[in-house]
Amino acid sequence: MATKKKTVKVTQVKSSIGHGKDQIATLKGLGLNKIGRSSELEDTPAVRGMINKVAHLIKVEE
Repeated sequence: MATKKKTVKVTQVKSSIGHGKDQIATLKGLGLNKIGRSSELEDTPAVRGMINKVAHLIKVEE
């Protein structure tokens, strides 16, 4: 029986202008680069760390 992998949906709600290059790179790593863009990612510790780094710029839906 195949187990369904848990995912998390992230949406960018604020601009990355004025934030560091590392935060901009983190947004790109999450598949985001414009306000309103969404990405559905596998819920892993690495992705959670990226979400925590830019939590003030995104909205997370479980």
